[in-house]
Amino acid sequence: MVFPNELSPWPPGPGNTIVPQEPDQELTQILNNIDPKNIKAIIEKLTTFGTRHTCSSQTDPKRGIGAARDWIQSELNTYAKASKGRMTVSVSGYIQAPMGTLIPNATLISNVVAMLKGSEEPNRVYVVSGHYDSRVTNITDFTSDAPGADDDASGVAVSMELARVMATHIPKATIMFATVAGEEQGLFGSNFMAETLAGQGVDVQGMLDNDIVGSSTGDDGTIDKFDIRMFVQGLPSNNTAQQNLNLASIGAEFDTKAHQLGRFVAEVAQNSVTQMNVRQIFRPDRFLRGGDHESFLKQGFPAVRFTEPHENFAHQHQNTRLVNGVQFGDLIEFVDIDFTTRVAKVNGAAIWSLAQAPGTPKNLLIDTSVLTNNSTLTWTADPNVDHYEVVWRETDVPQWQKVIPVGNVNKVTVLLSKDNVQMGVRAVGKNGFKSPAAFPMPN
Repeated sequence: MVFPNELSPWPPGPGNTIVPQEPDQELTQILNNIDPKNIKAIIEKLTTFGTRHTCSSQTDPKRGIGAARDWIQSELNTYAKASKGRMTVSVSGYIQAPMGTLIPNATLISNVVAMLKGSEEPNRVYVVSGHYDSRVTNITDFTSDAPGADDDASGVAVSMELARVMATHIPKATIMFATVAGEEQGLFGSNFMAETLAGQGVDVQGMLDNDIVGSSTGDDGTIDKFDIRMFVQGLPSNNTAQQNLNLASIGAEFDTKAHQLGRFVAEVAQNSVTQMNVRQIFRPDRFLRGGDHESFLKQGFPAVRFTEPHENFAHQHQNTRLVNGVQFGDLIEFVDIDFTTRVAKVNGAAIWSLAQAPGTPKNLLIDTSVLTNNSTLTWTADPNVDHYEVVWRETDVPQWQKVIPVGNVNKVTVLLSKDNVQMGVRAVGKNGFKSPAAFPMPN
């Protein structure tokens, strides 16, 4: 039997096909200024501190995590000089109490952060991060060399190079370029950062974690130079069981804030300038692994993790050694600098597009009080918005498919049944930049 409409989109409904946001002239300039020579120089320098283990020396000027911290701070201060006071650099942290053999002594955990203040909404914040601590096979070994070129000098290089390039530009919202410590022992630095931001009431609307983003070659020899994995959590880790049941009851397991951030990144960061495919993977992380994005997710902040497409575990968490002709160790010779540069462009496209757009609409509700084949949405108006758009998609499709401009309003009725599709609302600024979509909960 032949069904004539079996390939037609369903359901039919209002709106135009969504066209991905392309980089404007300023963003194109930013991305083109990301320099592979600087990326390489940062990674090379970080490998010269012997080890950057969290429990290594804090005071030796040449070896240990303290020397790495001080160098990162010095470099970021140099970048900040070009910002005319808009970028400030801080080192914050706390003393981590001993934790058996994992943390044998009270240990200073320090995060180095360059903050580029937003010109219009400084309390709306976006974070791009990598961790600067490193390790070898035995996590308690804080004396052996641990160059950590891929894990995670590559992620630190992404954050630092974006700080350098963006220092001379003026975002509407604040961007924090973070390098955090204590990741390998338990996400200590990122936990401290996320908890501090939450305690201060900062409106963190997106966090991009870069961890192991330096190699395009897997342990089986597979070479994949133009794909980056982006891990996107499903049900929020800070939700109660009832809240998760509420999401499941309306089929919203894949419409959390983290999913909306992931959809946004996939839309704005795959283009001819980045030359990268962003491969969304709908789980928090790889099996048996974790990362600093989890600290932000725990606080209810949207966050995603970038990781190279095919890993080589001989070059992660290993003592540097040669075994039967096989080189073990996280050495810079295994880092693909051009690949890491393109990952930085993906992050740059995402973080700048977020900061230039209005914030994600808040308090979005969908009216479920009566039976109707139409859908009424309401949200809180934002004075920084030029107009709003309703987006929708079939329920089994990952990306938004159609867009309906609705003007500068905070209530709209769409001639489309909420029973058949997933809907969202996004904000558009006067500059044309669009926010991530918000997902409506029943009123």
